[in-house]
Amino acid sequence: MNPSPARGATPAVSPVIAPLSSLAGFDPRLVPVRCVDAHLPAVPPEAQTPQALRARFANPPPWEPEVVLERKFIERVPARASVLLAIVLREQPMVLLTERTAHLSTHSGQVAFPGGRADPQDASATDTALREAQEEVGLEPGFVEVLGTLSTYLTGSAFIITPVVGLVQPGCVLRPNPCEVAQLFEVPLAFLLDPANHRRHVFDRDGVRREWFSMPYQDGDKNHYIWGATAGMLRNFYRFMRA
Repeated sequence: MNPSPARGATPAVSPVIAPLSSLAGFDPRLVPVRCVDAHLPAVPPEAQTPQALRARFANPPPWEPEVVLERKFIERVPARASVLLAIVLREQPMVLLTERTAHLSTHSGQVAFPGGRADPQDASATDTALREAQEEVGLEPGFVEVLGTLSTYLTGSAFIITPVVGLVQPGCVLRPNPCEVAQLFEVPLAFLLDPANHRRHVFDRDGVRREWFSMPYQDGDKNHYIWGATAGMLRNFYRFMRA
């Protein structure tokens, strides 16, 4: 994770480093917490209603993302991708997330938004997000009310990700693709928009420093460990909502 550059500055491009997944014995859950941002204000409940979310995206305030790029661990031409930050309109708004299957070549076992690489036939980042969500978790586009997009996020694997935010009707029946998704789960939007649940981590090895957020969510006897790019995009969503 790198903070956004100063206004008017040119973002520095990090040298290529080894991906964390390639480091022997690395487990993000075991990296100490540097601090928790409990001093920052949470997004109030009245700002999380469907009406308030529609109004914010209809007239977005000036804002700057906090997390814009990761340290690169691959040299290649960046590829476009989109994810769907899907807010399910239950009695308490919930955010839909996936746990990726363990056999995938990238980010296996990690928590992620539904989404993926753009195809040539996709007309927009929104089309990519809706198509990928349908293919990955069976979410029919007709159940999604797209509100808008957040700032792009550049991953260490050279994906330029556009987060697409949408409201999802709770009557949808999801059919996760077992080749990609080990589990679907939902996290309260209020939990994710409260910085008291945002933990900062710093990891130094071989002279290289890496930083990221985590937002672990306990759901019964299951702990969903949200970290890395997913947590970074959620942190940006918090910044957008507090602007």
